Amino acid sequence: MENASVAPSIPPSIERVLKLFRSMGREEKMQALVQYSKKLEPLPGRFKDLDRGAFTVPECMTRVDIIPELRDGKIHFYADLNLRESPTIAAVLAIIFAAVNGQPPSTTLAIPPDFVRILMESIGLGAREPGLNAMITRLKRYARDAEAQTA
Repeated sequence: MENASVAPSIPPSIERVLKLFRSMGREEKMQALVQYSKKLEPLPGRFKDLDRGAFTVPECMTRVDIIPELRDGKIHFYADLNLRESPTIAAVLAIIFAAVNGQPPSTTLAIPPDFVRILMESIGLGAREPGLNAMITRLKRYARDAEAQTA
């Protein structure tokens, strides 16, 4: 019964991802990450000349820039990174973006603190967790800022 009281606070788009990854074994997770890494949307041309220093996530081992865009009360995230160097990061961002893009900022803010641990559990990439958690922290900061703009 305890689980039922927690579940409603997690948006369905995020809960689906968590449920899927909880049900997978190590090899399935690895294959899923490879597939998701190919789904990361390219950075739109309108951001190419943007000074991206403010959008870099310094805690990541490789350079990752996350750029938010708020349209009609909905948030959309884009990332710029070297896909060959960072397929795991690309995969996790593609997974998160699929769950939160086009949603109100509150969806991003509802990402649970153990999201990365659930995704990465049993696949031996624990060294990536601090950077991945930092990316989620950055997404939540952008979402809080977006909520403040629309309030």
